[in-house]
This record gives sequence, C-alpha cells and structure tokens, in this order.
Amino acid sequence: MAFVLGTTSGGTGRHVRMLTEGLVKLGHQVLVVGPPSVEERFAFTGAGARFVPVPVSDRPHPLNDARAVLALRRLTRNADAVHAHGLRAGALAALAAPALPARGGRAPLVVTLHNALTAGGFVGLVYGTLERIVARRADRVLVVSPDLGERMERLGAGDVRPAVVPAPPLRPARRTPEEVRADLGAGERPIVLTVARLAQQKGLENLLDAARGPWAGGGRETVTPGASAGPSGESSGRGRPLFVVAGEGPLREALQRRIDAEALPVMLLGERDDVPDLLAAATVVVWTSRWEGQPLSLSETLMAGRPVVATAVGGIPDLLGGAGRLVPYGDAGALRSAVRELVEDPRAAARMAEAAARRGAELPDAADAVADVLAGYGKPRSYGR
Repeated sequence: MAFVLGTTSGGTGRHVRMLTEGLVKLGHQVLVVGPPSVEERFAFTGAGARFVPVPVSDRPHPLNDARAVLALRRLTRNADAVHAHGLRAGALAALAAPALPARGGRAPLVVTLHNALTAGGFVGLVYGTLERIVARRADRVLVVSPDLGERMERLGAGDVRPAVVPAPPLRPARRTPEEVRADLGAGERPIVLTVARLAQQKGLENLLDAARGPWAGGGRETVTPGASAGPSGESSGRGRPLFVVAGEGPLREALQRRIDAEALPVMLLGERDDVPDLLAAATVVVWTSRWEGQPLSLSETLMAGRPVVATAVGGIPDLLGGAGRLVPYGDAGALRSAVRELVEDPRAAARMAEAAARRGAELPDAADAVADVLAGYGKPRSYGR
C-alpha cells in the first residue's frame, strides 16, 4: 500500500499515521511518500512504514510538480493500491497513475479530500483544475463532507463515498478543571473554548464579534495567561465568559491586535499539548468555521462529553448528529445567544453534555477506518483470512 500526502501539520497527517499503524498490524507493507516535514512530525517509520521524501508542496510549482509526478510513478509502480490524501497530493498521484501497472492491471487510486477551498481568485482557479484532475482520474474519491461529495460528482467522479476519519482515543486529563482555571486566571467565569488553527478557514473574527458582548457581568476586560480574573462577583462575574483559543497560525498577530484594541475577554493560548485538560474545564466548546470536514477536535470534544456550539457548515452537522447546537456561519448574534443559553442554564448544558457523550461513543474508531479503506482498495481486512 502506498500513501501520498502533502505538507500538513494537523488532522490529515494524524489520519495517515493511524491508517499506517492499522495496516502494518494487519501484515501489510506500507510506503508513505511526502515532504520530509511530515515524517519529522508524524514518524511514519516509527509505525512500521517505509518513508521516501518527495516534495509535495501546498503551492503549485511546475518544475517540482513534474519531478514529484515522476518520483511517484517510480516509487508506486508495484503498489497494490495508491491512496493520496489532500487535493494537491491527489492530483499529482492521479497524473502519475496511468503508468502504475499492478497484478491484473493498474493499481487502484483512492483520493481522500480532507478540505474545501474557502478563498477565490487565482487560488480558486488552480484549486478547481486540481479537482477536475482528481474527479476524472481517481478510481474512488473519499470525502469528509456531503458538499465535497456533491461537487466531485458534478465534476465527473464516478465513485464518491464518505470518508471514515476517526479521532484517536482521547487521553485522560492530567489536571483538574480547578487547576486549569487557576492557570488561566478564570476565577468562577464560564470558559468558552475553541480549538482551531488561527487561519482564515476558521472564521475566528466571528468568535471575537460574539465575545464583544453584550454579556452579563459588567464591562469589557481582557485577561492574560496567569493573570487574576478578578474577585468573584466583580467585573469577572460568572455571567461573563472567558473565551480561550488553543491553536496557532498566520492570523495570530491580527487577532491579538483586535483583542487588545477592543479589550475583548479572549485569550490566545498558542499550540497546546493539554487539550484534554482544557476540554474538561470548558463550559462549552465552540467552532466558528467557514468550512470543516470531520474535525478531529470536534470528535474529541464529543468523546469528552462537552457541550458544543458550531457553525452548520461542511461535515459538522453529520458529525455532530444532533448532539450540539448549530448556528449559521457569520451570525455572531446567534453564536452569542447559543453560548449564553448554555452558560446561564446548567441543566441545558448538562443535557447537551450527555448527548455529546452518547454521540462520542457512537463514532467510528481506527479499526473501522482501516476496514473501510481496505474495502476501497478491494482488499480483505488482513492477509490469510
């Protein structure tokens, strides 16, 4: 089996690592092809795969792309199946696919699309070209949301199916919610948590709009990590939430400037390795995204049994399965109202937490994902069975 992926630092790499581990345990030989950075971050060789570096960048580069196609053609020549993850990787693998002989004919090419474009202009034009290449040349396209599937079918894809993209088991929290609150300086204030990359797709400007108020509990204030949130009953009263964002990205400086200028009750924590701790301490967890597929952080939140408010975009409604509150993208008022209801009504929050935990227990696991891709490759679950 050969996996092809481009530059990634998040869910796509974690997903390929999970599939690699599962296939190796079942006795399959796995080759992973991608830029050196993905091996450094996800250690596919540590999962038992062979890794070969090939520059599959996130931006078009004619010379490098031509070299990548030739390398993919050579490296995957004898693969039983080629599975590319992401549009760029999928298009390059599709261009290499005609020269991929295997027993009984060409090896099947499967492409999983993990993201949708949320920008236009020249980038949108290039993106559309890559989509058409994948739609016309891939044997099967797996998608993380219904809208992606409909788009690929319109472009001519003959076999489009939902992708199974589970989150890994959620590790237990290492600290108590009280310890997390103390570290954040939250006092008794409700914590509204967002786990997201600070990028255009995540719509975080709407989170700041919602945080601006009006809220119960007094005037505006900003809180810095480790600072006191103020004595209970003063301006940091329980009715005024503290918005906490775990993640890093290119919009950090712009978001921080606005937080400072408007004295918003929002903390940008940067990259965190204690998300389970933050989830356990959160009153509600929020997504403000322009588009999402099947975000692993949302699956983790459901498994943690935390109340969810999210935008009704992409694959979120299907993943949530009614176990949370959906709001229109860009409607800061609706977002604020949904959060306020959960903050002010502990019984409603408890009911939603119970629904989230039930939904989290229903979600597919790694074994389901491995079985699904093997079926897509036309392979049994394991050799000898």
